[in-house]
Amino acid sequence: MSVRHALLALLSEGPKYGLQLREEFESRTGEVWPLNVGQVYTTLQRLERDGFVESDGTGEGPQKAFQITESGSAELSEWLRLPPDLSSPPRDELVMKVLVAIRLPGVDVHEVIQVHRRYLVQLMQEWTRIKENGAEGDLSLALAVDAELFRLDSVVRWLDAADGRLKRAAGDGQIQPAAEPREAEAPLPKQRRRIGARG
Repeated sequence: MSVRHALLALLSEGPKYGLQLREEFESRTGEVWPLNVGQVYTTLQRLERDGFVESDGTGEGPQKAFQITESGSAELSEWLRLPPDLSSPPRDELVMKVLVAIRLPGVDVHEVIQVHRRYLVQLMQEWTRIKENGAEGDLSLALAVDAELFRLDSVVRWLDAADGRLKRAAGDGQIQPAAEPREAEAPLPKQRRRIGARG
């Protein structure tokens, strides 16, 4: 996520203060991505240095208003229309875990896959609950939850495909049979606010 460009988008609506930008960023993104106010001011300083925003110069810290410049508007417009570079796969930690687990002696790669699959299904259930508990009344949150559900579904599908491929390739005895999956220990998403409440 480009915080830099999200702030430019907010400033394209008119001048705003740093704290206001943080609150609007979180509101517009369905409050799924928390943003530290320090990060807002650091980003604003860089945007000002690069000539994409300017401040009114009358205040300090929270009292300082920022507005987008012409070059900032051009930068925002270009970013919105430029597809992200997806030509190379990202360094996905889960993919690396599976690739490493295949060759490690004493590691059951099928168990590794099942532990992660179970956790992802739990995550999907939590996101589905968030959606059912009011995301439909909040367009930004609904879109963010849908994106996360589609992303998690694609990872689960990849794990299923990887598990099937590994089982077919297990004829040489290098891959141990799958064990019972353990409980997921990673954190599940937490609602940062009561859905539908503004605060």
